[in-house]
Amino acid sequence: MNIEKFDLNLLLYLDVLLREQNVTRAASRLRITQPAMSNGLKRLRTLLNDPILVRTSVGMVPTERALRLQPVVRGVLLTLEETLQPDHAFKPEASRRVFRIMASDYAASTLVPALLKRLTDVAPEVALDIMTPSDVTIHEVESGKVDMALNRFDDLPLSFHQSTLWTDDFCCLVHADSAFVERPDLENYLAARHVWVSKTGFGVGVGMDTEDVQKLGWVDEALAVLGAKRNISVFTRNYHVAMHLTREPGLVATLPGRAARLYGGDPQLRIIPPPFVIPPFELKMIWSPLLNKDAGHVWLRGLIRETAAAGA
Repeated sequence: MNIEKFDLNLLLYLDVLLREQNVTRAASRLRITQPAMSNGLKRLRTLLNDPILVRTSVGMVPTERALRLQPVVRGVLLTLEETLQPDHAFKPEASRRVFRIMASDYAASTLVPALLKRLTDVAPEVALDIMTPSDVTIHEVESGKVDMALNRFDDLPLSFHQSTLWTDDFCCLVHADSAFVERPDLENYLAARHVWVSKTGFGVGVGMDTEDVQKLGWVDEALAVLGAKRNISVFTRNYHVAMHLTREPGLVATLPGRAARLYGGDPQLRIIPPPFVIPPFELKMIWSPLLNKDAGHVWLRGLIRETAAAGA
């Protein structure tokens, strides 16, 4: 194919079609008519000599070649958009910009309060719009509609930029009168009732199943290695709810140390190391390549890193 004769607008059509896998939704996303999008798909099929999308019983499905092209096309478009972003000076002391940040409950509890204190000193008119993982899709972060996400992440598209803010270990938060305080061994840990808490990734959460160890996460995967299983009485996606519930004797919450230490001054509670090894995890900041060179974004990322380092 002669690239000089290739309409580069078709790359945008191809990118959106492969993400939406639906002509009507793709047309709506690009704010063009459905016939125009259908015509674009027809031209792509002719140029690439490939169906691109094939209708099946479950809807339109990309061909094997289309799947190979998808990350390449996405990378080209993101690089182009990043390069074309305007380069304006950013003055934090005078800015009234609103930064939209997806933060897990853990990040919102442990990092964001310290970040707000710093903002008050250096950028008093800057505002933060804190969103939960359930409020945001990964595409909204990738497209730059959400400035960044603070959470634990396993698998991310290669297009994202990321930075590790800190590493945290796990501990147990428990009522002072618990038998686990008197003898903090694995036997008493397993005999206790437990509060499960976690929320990572993007999108609306789903109900939990005590038999699905992989979905249960870090703590239960570590126990499974030992051939053990804890008795979970309560599932919650909120760390403060979990920590408040441990004021009930007999309930144990196993959670990151930085979160537990928020309640370290409570005379009813004790913080105890878990009686088995749980791998530590990293709190990360991720953002779109579209915002990588944005002056205000660069400034905020630096402030977040400084805040995290100060609390290390």
